[in-house]
Formats: sequence, structure tokens, C-alpha cells
Amino acid sequence: MKLVKTLIMACVAMAMMGGITMQAQAKTVKVVMKAVETDVVIDNKGTKYPAWTYDGTIPGKVVRVKVGDTIDFTLENPKTNKNSHSIDFHAAEVDVLNEFAAVKPGQSKHFVFKAKRAGVYMYHCGANPMVQHIARGMYGVIIVDPKRYTKTYPKPDREYVLIQSQYFPDAENYAAMLENKGWTNALINGKIFNYDPVHDPNATKVLMAKPGERVRIFFVNANINMPVAFHPIAGIWDRVFVNGNPKNVLYDVQTYGVPVAAASTFDIVSPSDHATNNAIVDHTMSAALRGAITVLMNRPDADPKLGKGDNILLR
Repeated sequence: MKLVKTLIMACVAMAMMGGITMQAQAKTVKVVMKAVETDVVIDNKGTKYPAWTYDGTIPGKVVRVKVGDTIDFTLENPKTNKNSHSIDFHAAEVDVLNEFAAVKPGQSKHFVFKAKRAGVYMYHCGANPMVQHIARGMYGVIIVDPKRYTKTYPKPDREYVLIQSQYFPDAENYAAMLENKGWTNALINGKIFNYDPVHDPNATKVLMAKPGERVRIFFVNANINMPVAFHPIAGIWDRVFVNGNPKNVLYDVQTYGVPVAAASTFDIVSPSDHATNNAIVDHTMSAALRGAITVLMNRPDADPKLGKGDNILLR
């Protein structure tokens, strides 16, 4: 009886220690964003567009946390702005009428939420009219990593963020945006043919990896109205993690559909014995040939900094 009691107490102590360990691993991540109404460059020629942004860029910053972390968030809307703005984190389980409420110029909004579910999620402005705020550039990605890598969800060699959106030159015509009229191009991370020197000689950037490396792409469909047929030309998705959750895994996928305001994680592994290139596209041709093509070069001399650390969203 004494032995049983000792074993029970030991198990309880171990469980408590495990709980303490898990709590110690979780952290609070402070994120501050500023709504900035400004002109931004939307192509490789330098064309400017009257955008609404988070911190002056399209897309906004990458927010990255782990399951169990708490996000301490503040949105600042300077009094110099003309419009109310807000933020809607698709990873947050909160009150839409409270945390996601619009913030008037000269005011700020602070709220806290816990990242409970692993995945890759869109964030965007939800102020009225939402269609215009998103179309003009107020969107980004929040990645909620699992606590650990596994055999199913292995550690990648490189990671990249790609966010696709529609370009409406008439920034004031939100009625046309609702009807999907007037869009002329597709943007990848805020620019037309951002990483495609094949179709745009003015493009200066591409994604890079070494042959045989596992490249993980966090993809967000920030279009207003159009789903994306996400496909790697000259390759096959080794794994697709639906919504970015490691539990939702598909293998050997040629093309995967990503709905509006959705996101998923895509792994591609190139042949290890020679250099190759992939063109990562929206296989919807009206989008691909208007800007939604990204070149991934797999070569031995790939820049060792690209796809690592803070270089997962190339600007």
C-alpha cells in the first residue's frame, strides 16, 4: 500500500512538473501595428498606388507564434489618417464586436488572445467597407507553429510566405470590387510578377533553395472574390497541410484549391542530383498571366540567407 501511494505521488509530481514545463514554454508576444494610408509601389516599374496598409507595407508584417502563446496586440490609427481601421486575426477566438471593432483616427485598440490551434491564418482589416480595406492592402499572415516538428510535419530547410491578392487600380470604387469588376492584375506579396523575371524583365527577386531541400510555403489567398488553384509547375507538392495544421496532411498533390480568405502550408522537395526551377502559380490563367507567378530556383549556390529567419517574406 505504501509503495502504491509513493508511485501515485511520484506520478502527480511528474505531471505537475510537466505542466510547469509546458507553461514555461508558452510566452506572450507583443505585436504593435500602425494603420498607414500611403502610396506604395505595386509593380517592378515603380507604379504607385494609394494604399491603406499596416505599417506602410503590403502585406503587413509576418506575425509568428507557437501554439499556447499569447498575443498582446495593439493597433494604432494616427489622427493623420482619414479612415477608421481595424484588424481581424483569423487565428483569434474572441468577440467580433469588441476586439475587432473599428478604430477611429487618433485612437488605438488593444486586446489579447491565445493562439490555440496550429496553422497559417490570414489577418485583415474589417472596417466598413471591408472589401475596400482588404483590396487596398490591409492584410497579412499569422503563423501559429506547433509545439514541435514530427515525422509527418518535418522541419523544413527553407520557408517562404506568399500572399496573393487582386489589384484594383480604381481604389475608390468599392462597388466594383464587390462585383469583381475592374481588377487588372494579381499581386504576390504586394507586387505584380514580384518574383518572376521570366515574365517581367524588371523583376529582381526570386525564391531560392538548394537541390533536394524541403521548401515550405505558407500561402494566403487574400483575394476579394477568387479562389486560387495553387500549383508548382515542374514539381508536385510533397505535402499539403490544410489550413497549415500538421494534422490535416495530404501527400503528392499536383494542384490544391485555396478559397478566399483561407491559407494552407505547402512543402516541395526538388531533385537532389541536379539544379531545377519551379514556377509556383495560380493555375487560374486569368490570375497567373496577370502576375500570380513565382519562380523558385533550386541550385547549389542558392543564397544561404533566403528562406530563413526574417527572410521568409522577401520585400
